[in-house]
Amino acid sequence: MSGPRSINLAILAMGGEGGGVLADWLVDLAEHDGWVAQTTSVPGVAQRTGATIYYLELVQADPAGREPVLALMPFPGDVDVVVASELMEAGRAIQRGLVSAHRTTLIASTHRVYSMTEKTNMGDGRVDPSKLLEGGRAAAKRFFHADFAAAAEETGSVISAVLFGALAESGALPFARDAFEAAIRRGGVGVESSLRAFAAGAQLARGAAPARSTHSDSVPGPALGGRLAELGQRIDQAFAPAAHSPLREGVRRLSDYQDRDYAAEYLDRLEPVREADARYGDGSHRLLAETARYLALWMSYEDTIRVADLKTRRSRFERVKRETRLHEGQVLAINEYLHPRVEEVADTLPAGLGAWLLRAGWARALVRRFVATGRVVQTSSVRGYLALYLVASLRPWRRRSLRYQRETARMRDWLDSVVTAAAHDYEFALAIAECQRLVKGYSDTHARGARSFDALMRAAAQLRSQSDAAAQLRRLRDAALADDTGAKLDAELGRMPVPSAPASARSSELSTTAA
Repeated sequence: MSGPRSINLAILAMGGEGGGVLADWLVDLAEHDGWVAQTTSVPGVAQRTGATIYYLELVQADPAGREPVLALMPFPGDVDVVVASELMEAGRAIQRGLVSAHRTTLIASTHRVYSMTEKTNMGDGRVDPSKLLEGGRAAAKRFFHADFAAAAEETGSVISAVLFGALAESGALPFARDAFEAAIRRGGVGVESSLRAFAAGAQLARGAAPARSTHSDSVPGPALGGRLAELGQRIDQAFAPAAHSPLREGVRRLSDYQDRDYAAEYLDRLEPVREADARYGDGSHRLLAETARYLALWMSYEDTIRVADLKTRRSRFERVKRETRLHEGQVLAINEYLHPRVEEVADTLPAGLGAWLLRAGWARALVRRFVATGRVVQTSSVRGYLALYLVASLRPWRRRSLRYQRETARMRDWLDSVVTAAAHDYEFALAIAECQRLVKGYSDTHARGARSFDALMRAAAQLRSQSDAAAQLRRLRDAALADDTGAKLDAELGRMPVPSAPASARSSELSTTAA
């Protein structure tokens, strides 16, 4: 005779989210109601490649005293409840077969913590959250989803407590709400904040809280005020409304990156694009909006000055303290691993001096001796903070640097190509603007992207007279985004009617490209 069927739960949570605490609460909850409970866990890996899976089986105690036989791991198609602390982890659970339409209640937070494969993708490697939500609705018997992470932040607790509240409200377990709350109290740690988070999770699961709106580029951001008000007025008066949102964000970004004059220079550079779009465009102003977006990203390139600036900002220290939940009396140490290349050192120097450093073999060798191994700088110490603060203070001199000179020349050529192409092929001009997606990051990442970008610009010059120039250039761009080694781009370039210099054959450029 078989015993009572167990209730099987799988919890997928990342480090620091309290997945183990959530599992302990569930075990305590079940055992205090006379059930037999068992929990096991399989740790995930570092660098956001996977979550820890906590597996629980709950079985009502046998009056005859017989011990149940419980499994150690979840089995596809045999899980009653899946709790995921992040949307991608819900997708992973579905992919593993842990979620079934005839049985499983799926509870997932809709916020995203991007995986390493998403971050390292040359293009926009983010998984479409709407696809994950659609998959959850199709795969689960019942699907409860909301931004539970935001609720945890608002209540000063961790997401596990919010998910515990959502689980209680879902009705997937045969226990009363006060039994869930009692389990939190018995835990004895962070009780009040956990109960607040629990209540917030239950409210979200009930659907009482309004859905949070998602960001859209079509929604205009707040108006520019203060010292940027004049630039805001210029945008409103001189540029099409369809481009106002990226233009305002660009001005904010670049004034923070450098200064107000740099943001004004950004608008100056876009004037020829605005005129070309108005004259040759289809009224959508897509060319202006896309070029404005990519130009703002390019003009805020990541150099050593920018990295040092961001690492020494007060807001960063406050964010780290908040995320680590630093308490009174605790000491926080922040270690930064820095490994600048000779090229990055040269890029920070005045243009003439930097170019000399790259040409002089003995000077390169001397500098390389000091930067070859990299070093750890503790920005939470006075000495480490002042070292990076000194680099960040070079911002007023950025316009004289070798990196600024190189990036400005490349931007100018790109913008000229966009404007010239718009006169005879609007879509081709838009495709040229979109090629900027390859120029990103710093060090080797930037060098590889810039190398492929240069190859695309040479190919664009050859494609200009062809009727399908836009489609061909986008195909080349997609090949470059799919493979940072340049091999796929080389293969596509080889299929062009007119030979083009391969993207992976310019090793000499890599050593001198701005990092």
